[in-house]
Amino acid sequence: MKVLVLNGSPKGEHSNTMYLTRAFLNGAAWTDAEIINVANANVKSCLGCFACWNKTPGKCIIDDEMAEILDKIIAADVIVWSFPLYYFSVPGGLKNLIDRQLPLNLPFMAEGGESGGHPPRYDLSQQKHVIISTCGFWTSIGNYDGVISMFDHFYGKGSYTAILCGQGELFRVAELKKRTDAYLEIVNRGGGEYAAGGMSAKTQEELAQPLYPREVFEKMANASWGTVKEEDTKASVEESLSFTVQMSALYRPDGVERVLEFYYTDIQKTYQILLTKEGSNVITDGFRPYTTRIETPYSLWRSISRNEISGQDALFQRLYTVQGDFRLMLKWDQLFSGLVPPKPSPATHRRKTNMLIFLVPWIVIWTVIAINPIIGSVAGIAVTVLVTLLWLVFQPVIFEQVSVPIVVGLSLAVLLGGDIRLIVSGSYFIFGLLWIVGAFTKTPLTAYYSAADYGEEGAFANPLFIKTNRILTGAWGGLYLVTAVWTYVLMGSSFSPYIGAINSVLPVLMGIYTAWFQKWYPARWARG
Repeated sequence: MKVLVLNGSPKGEHSNTMYLTRAFLNGAAWTDAEIINVANANVKSCLGCFACWNKTPGKCIIDDEMAEILDKIIAADVIVWSFPLYYFSVPGGLKNLIDRQLPLNLPFMAEGGESGGHPPRYDLSQQKHVIISTCGFWTSIGNYDGVISMFDHFYGKGSYTAILCGQGELFRVAELKKRTDAYLEIVNRGGGEYAAGGMSAKTQEELAQPLYPREVFEKMANASWGTVKEEDTKASVEESLSFTVQMSALYRPDGVERVLEFYYTDIQKTYQILLTKEGSNVITDGFRPYTTRIETPYSLWRSISRNEISGQDALFQRLYTVQGDFRLMLKWDQLFSGLVPPKPSPATHRRKTNMLIFLVPWIVIWTVIAINPIIGSVAGIAVTVLVTLLWLVFQPVIFEQVSVPIVVGLSLAVLLGGDIRLIVSGSYFIFGLLWIVGAFTKTPLTAYYSAADYGEEGAFANPLFIKTNRILTGAWGGLYLVTAVWTYVLMGSSFSPYIGAINSVLPVLMGIYTAWFQKWYPARWARG
């Protein structure tokens, strides 16, 4: 199959539209497609002499590269028209090429048709056409009327496939690469579907969605020109201010009023972003008391926004610091994505973990066995059965799965006449060892149960989150190892029947401590 790409952008290979075109070609596996950069081709303007109709039928009298291009157009099975929208039409160079296609038509009037026309000189009825274009508006709707009308006239309505994408300038913004790459993945999928027979309605619907909501895009677009409206600020706009305004445009209000202050240490510039229930606004003077202050080199924050370095890693390395309310940082991706978070579908919804599922079997044998060994052992076995059923609702954790056979084994040991004092105190020791082991595994034990509050799967890639939970897990382990000692001692005294109740207070106290430590330690670390 011969695929010809007519790149109509004056920017040639640096065209924003070519990001989409390459993704489409890759998806279709058209690796041998020929690309003609129209801006670099020697194609002169049509003279309107009609010599190609009467003096030299089918051949233009202008001696340039157009004759070779026409041969390639005739031979192509698929033609991909790739161009940006220029003043609601195609760029001038591409319009020249379109005008110079006159030799492909016969001079006679075609029969039928409401507006008239000329019949083709060659039978190109099997040829397919794809239009891929970007524009600088927030949406393609209403801006491509002229283009659509032109191609409808050339090839007929519904006879070609079009990918018309607004917000095209964003494809060259490194800071937005995560979002634009997601769109390019859809284009890539569309290319594969097209090559297999046609793009699905679902893919076409996704391609029609704007990258960002209108208010977000237009605020970023206005800032990108290095100027802002007079009412926004009277200060001249520098690169760092333009960048900060663009960043603030991505803010999605969550109902909380905040003052986010940036101090760019390497250029000694300070800006505040007022985060309100309605949106955001950047100020350069008349600062208010900040809620959260980020002290960072400007160059570093640009690198973070471009995903050249992980913001989490940079914070862990103390390359920047955070003063004030650290909770904003925990919600950063949610607040500054520029997008309304999609509702999770049942198919992709991840089951939550629950630490009680891990703790309850142990608490049961500690509490009940000390009072009545037989009932306690039976209860311990019964609870482990319940735990396995709860895994149908909650996400199982490896430490829960390890606990089940251990608790069953301890319960059976009691039923077989084992030393109650040794078994109960030993169970605390074994439980403590589980926590100690969990402090050194790739994912610390407590991290499984707190990740949902810190970005789900993304939390596991956060070194500060992992370190916080590693410390916590070790603290839990140390506590239970010590508990094993005093349990053994107390079970030899009159407190023996109450040892389970006494020690069961520990998980509650440690749970309170854990909740506090998970907020305090990252904030302390971030302050530097």
